[in-house]
Amino acid sequence: MGAAGDMLTAALLELHPDPEGFLRRFNAAGLPHIHTDRERVSSCGVWGSRVTVRVDGEEEAPDGGTHHPHHHRHLPDVDAILNAARVSPRAKRDARAVYRLLAEAESKVHGTTVDQIHFHEVGQLDAIADVLAVCMLMEELKPEQVLASPVHVGGGTVRCAHGVLPVPTPATAELLRGIPMYTGEILSELCTPTGAALLRYFCRSFGPMPALRTEKTGCGIGKKEFPRLNALRAFFGETERESEALLELRCNLDDCTGEMLGFAQEELLEAGALDVWTQAIGMKKSRPGVMLCVLCRREQREKLLRLLFRHTTTLGVREIPCRRYALTRSFRKVPTAWGNVRVKRVEGFGTGREKPEYEDLARIAREANCSLREAEALLEEKKEKK
Repeated sequence: MGAAGDMLTAALLELHPDPEGFLRRFNAAGLPHIHTDRERVSSCGVWGSRVTVRVDGEEEAPDGGTHHPHHHRHLPDVDAILNAARVSPRAKRDARAVYRLLAEAESKVHGTTVDQIHFHEVGQLDAIADVLAVCMLMEELKPEQVLASPVHVGGGTVRCAHGVLPVPTPATAELLRGIPMYTGEILSELCTPTGAALLRYFCRSFGPMPALRTEKTGCGIGKKEFPRLNALRAFFGETERESEALLELRCNLDDCTGEMLGFAQEELLEAGALDVWTQAIGMKKSRPGVMLCVLCRREQREKLLRLLFRHTTTLGVREIPCRRYALTRSFRKVPTAWGNVRVKRVEGFGTGREKPEYEDLARIAREANCSLREAEALLEEKKEKK
């Protein structure tokens, strides 16, 4: 049933080992005039959590509006509120980044700049509280990755500060660009701009749920009532790490030149080999030699065998079945003083790490006239200053 900030907060709170302790710390974080409560409620016979954000004692209205007066805020105003909060630097950074996404979407929709955008509904204190709460919960839950189903956006129209708009609103549609979404029989706004921005920021991919060993399930129940359950569910667990059946093709070479070996490796990789490497070996008649190894999938075998026989002097190739367990890989672009730098992140099996791509690091080293190690240190230094 879509996504809204309060429903995301409620669902994630149910995954937290100490939800009441979290709320005490959150309410002590210093957001002005804000107090957040959680209650257990039942809807369509299902129990879950509902989160209510009160501003000066008044709560959010059921139609998504507010009982308290509107204060139109610009991005620097929101940044100032978040920066003053007594929370971790990471939670502040994530919350500011979510609002940056909101500002970029609004500016594109309204044909203006990010600095000129003034937030209406999403600039209210309750919306700021929702964003910061989700960012804090994500930091404390520490998931390796976040996946989501295609987004149910609802249908019909919604009244907001700009008038009556179609669902999804233009800002929500912009935030969900490239993300699978769908409408349904519910004629109401199910995915708010705040919910869309949080999904876009935290979720790695959208699609069917993978095989998952669930440890906890959270249910965040919305304030609107529909014929079907108005809830957002969150599942916390381990995905099944399946190994992949591969083949290793090997041949021993003692009469191949270095140029031939280098060219053969390039051709094999260009043809789709998963990996190619060499190993020094001793062969008969005390000759030094090289073992050329190729890792591939079964359907690539015939093509790569032909290349091995064509580009090397081997008379025979051995095939060894093997299985591979691999970490999940993803890439992101990070803006720096030297332009965008691609960062590769790998995670899984209880570990996670990331590093800049070699080509981008090498470019920076050449531009700054320094070593690769010094170029990486320059990036880390810029990151710490931010």
